[in-house]
Amino acid sequence: MSANRTVVITGANRGIGLELARHYAGEGCDVVGVCREASAELADVAARVIEGVDVTTDKGIRKLVDELKDQQIDLLINNAGLLQDEKLGSIDFDSIRTQMEINAYAPLRVAEALVSRIPSGGKIANITSRMGSIADNDSGGRYGYRASKAALNAFGKSLAMDLKPRGIAVAQLHPGYVQTRMVNFGGLITPEESAKGLAARIEALNLENTGSFWHSNGEELPW
Repeated sequence: MSANRTVVITGANRGIGLELARHYAGEGCDVVGVCREASAELADVAARVIEGVDVTTDKGIRKLVDELKDQQIDLLINNAGLLQDEKLGSIDFDSIRTQMEINAYAPLRVAEALVSRIPSGGKIANITSRMGSIADNDSGGRYGYRASKAALNAFGKSLAMDLKPRGIAVAQLHPGYVQTRMVNFGGLITPEESAKGLAARIEALNLENTGSFWHSNGEELPW
């Protein structure tokens, strides 16, 4: 991503979102960090922070649209996410609904609301998970997380097809097993390593490979 481009990142106040903000700010991009609660770390790197935004609500989406009025967006990264656990025999369906709202519906809400600000040549990156791969599921469990990420993958693929004629490319990107609060810092790679890999995949994204589902290490993942 070249300098002076605008990158909008949801869930940018910590973890992978924060590292992506650092990466793109370091490349000279104008980073707009979107979050419910700002962090000092994000304020240090972002050109602008839009806080108090709940991307699961109509009110939150309206606020985001109003705050970004007339702003061209060269790259939109849907990063906000929630991981919870459900086991057969004690499934919490409210938990599943919440994960669907945050992990699947919210990225689609944001993309639909902001796509008019994305020019031809712009990109959308949906931070998903290989746990959303049905073919790759050999351990079961995590009903809400798996289903919500599978739904996000389906939404992203449709967005890719719908936006290709407008010159906008879309990717579904698995960040890897990253040492963040979401997994109690038990991951295999650092947020910095993940962000570097994700940025490389975004750089390689074009209208020929739009709609793809990639690991941050470059591996194309099965649906």
